[in-house]
Amino acid sequence: MEELSKTSTRHKFSKKNKILRVVWSITYIFLFRPFTLRIFKKWRVLVLKCFGADISWTAMINSSTKIWAPWNLKMHDYACLGPKVDCYNQGKITIGKNATISQKSYLCASSHDYTSKKHELYLAPIYIEENSWVAAESFIGPGVTIGQGSVVGARAAVFKNVEAWTIVGGNPAKFIKKREILN
Repeated sequence: MEELSKTSTRHKFSKKNKILRVVWSITYIFLFRPFTLRIFKKWRVLVLKCFGADISWTAMINSSTKIWAPWNLKMHDYACLGPKVDCYNQGKITIGKNATISQKSYLCASSHDYTSKKHELYLAPIYIEENSWVAAESFIGPGVTIGQGSVVGARAAVFKNVEAWTIVGGNPAKFIKKREILN
């Protein structure tokens, strides 16, 4: 991944974006959130697709997952957003095939430029590559790539890219060991 600069990713939201978010919020309350049973899995995918999400029909999105902007979400086959995940996707978030984001995790694809007097918003995409697992209550910051097959330990805070097939944990997240599949 190329390094992102805060000045090249500064952003202001259009009126269209603001109106879409209001319509999405109302839709979420009445047509997404109440459909909690597993049999409504494809219904939730359909609702998100109607708002521009690029989601595989086999993806799993829990009804209690909060999604800020469906049009900034891409989920591949069998990707999963667990219960009470907060997908704060002002910037793009991509979740690879067979990747799991566990309960109460927070994905944040934006921040503010603390070096600027104006404290401008900037967007930085998050990539969770295939076969990765972000464990419960983890935080994934803006511009981070979670490498293929890696594991982010519970309650970890990730501010830098995670290499493929590694396990990280802590705050800030640090390398623990290489991930090996035994069977």
